[in-house]
Amino acid sequence: MIQTLFGSVQSQPSLLERLKSGIQKTRAGLVARLEDALAGRKEIDAALLEELEATLLAADIGVRTTTEILDRIKQQVDRRLLADAQELRALIREHLIEVLRATERPLARVSEPPAVILVVGVNGTGKTTTIGKLAHLFKSEGRSVLLCAADTFRAAAIEQLEIWGQRVGCDVIRQKPGADPSAVLYDAIQAARARRADYLIADTAGRLHTKSNLMAELEKMRRTAARLIPDAPHETLLVMDATTGQNGLEQARRFTSTAGVTGIVLTKMDGTAKGGVVIPIARELGLPIRYLGVGEKPEDLVPFEAESFVASLLEA
Repeated sequence: MIQTLFGSVQSQPSLLERLKSGIQKTRAGLVARLEDALAGRKEIDAALLEELEATLLAADIGVRTTTEILDRIKQQVDRRLLADAQELRALIREHLIEVLRATERPLARVSEPPAVILVVGVNGTGKTTTIGKLAHLFKSEGRSVLLCAADTFRAAAIEQLEIWGQRVGCDVIRQKPGADPSAVLYDAIQAARARRADYLIADTAGRLHTKSNLMAELEKMRRTAARLIPDAPHETLLVMDATTGQNGLEQARRFTSTAGVTGIVLTKMDGTAKGGVVIPIARELGLPIRYLGVGEKPEDLVPFEAESFVASLLEA
């Protein structure tokens, strides 16, 4: 089952296959290197542990998680609970799932629509594209969606969102370039109420964490939403580019402290061989991964499930 702001929906049977396909570059490298490390090995020795360390770090699993996995293996070997190298894959899988589950947070439940979602992040991460894909996903669940063009700062941002709106069949609430983003959001929430839309998804200006005035603008948008609808925004999603790996963590930390981020969307997962970065990002930010972007098409946004993701990483 996949959790939504309005309850659970049945997950698609192809979720695991879509994930496997979407993170093919990471999976191929990780599975191949694990197979090479474990092939014909029975004994768990220092050489094998060294190979495992290099394999996990190459997939960007992160130093902290990799160290924990190796320490757990050593402890179990010392206690004679683990002796066969072929059992290591299951241990790695179990630990990665534990790490991801530790960051899970339930979605806010919305009893009366619209559910308001703010989408934040720096320019170039795929923020507006993610909004279009989210709208497509929600509509495929039978929900109505309205989009809000509150990125009035970047040239062509409004037009880009309108193109996605046309593509997925959603209206866009907009004003002129340079308009007050909070005023645009105010109008959009009123329109969503009047039209009885289930979801309102708001684009925001791409913010560098050093631009304090833009961060203040985002805080103002959150206050505006809360004045109109208690508990809004119900979800604030930070869009991150997976190809930048852990380099984007410092920017992300600033967003989480200022913008009230409730979840992460990792885009461009299909373009990196280091898709294991999901693990340290979730862990270091203490936030759940909500969605993975695995391609360019509207349907290429996959709801995140820890078990399915780890299975897609480790299964041949």
